[in-house]
Amino acid sequence: MLTYSANEMMALTAGRLIKDGDIVFAGTGVSILAATAAKRIYAPKAVVFFETGGIDPVLEEIPMAVADSRVMHGTCLNSGLIEAFSIVAHRKLHTVAFLGAAQIDRYGNLNTTSLGDYHRPKTRFSGSGGACDVASFASGVITFMQHEKRRFVEQLDYLTSVGWYQGGDSRKKLGLRRGGAMAVVTNLGVMKFHENTREMFLAQYYPGIPVDKIVENTGFPIDVSGAAEATAPTAEELRILREEVDPQKLIL
Repeated sequence: MLTYSANEMMALTAGRLIKDGDIVFAGTGVSILAATAAKRIYAPKAVVFFETGGIDPVLEEIPMAVADSRVMHGTCLNSGLIEAFSIVAHRKLHTVAFLGAAQIDRYGNLNTTSLGDYHRPKTRFSGSGGACDVASFASGVITFMQHEKRRFVEQLDYLTSVGWYQGGDSRKKLGLRRGGAMAVVTNLGVMKFHENTREMFLAQYYPGIPVDKIVENTGFPIDVSGAAEATAPTAEELRILREEVDPQKLIL
């Protein structure tokens, strides 16, 4: 049997969600792995771009972060923050954003600001950055999380970025007429959202991961009735990820 890490499984699983023609907004870490894997393996006609303004770089070497100069190598355009966020919100483009978070709730709302009381927090994070803008205006958001009960919570300590807000059509009532949470990719499986209620459900569990473990590590009730086992990485997918996407193991 092939062996692979949680990061490899997450990057490849998220990459499979990207389609040709998608415009992919990539963040730091596993987001860059997933975006590059998507471009190399699943969706060669997708366009990857970065918050700092690198549009469609060749990604011969994987960047360490969005401010790494490699995000500007071989691009079709080197722009800036304003142009990048204009692309995210462009009505004629299908933009998919990869984001991370400290907390997520059943409707895909994200906290990247603080834990505990906002004025006297237990932990203060870097804040929104561009995450709120991206979550508000992209065509869809795929979130990367470690699957732990302290991260999948009934109530966020702080609402940084809106997913499906309070479920149903509550996102549209806020004036956010497109977008929303597409999927949550964790080290245990893939969560998606019901069409009507917008509540999170378990779509896929990884090979060897019991469904009960996912339930135990989710801080709210989650529907697992339609869950299926995810496809394990193939030898070729792992080869490309390890030898072409990140041969220096900068993120892997």
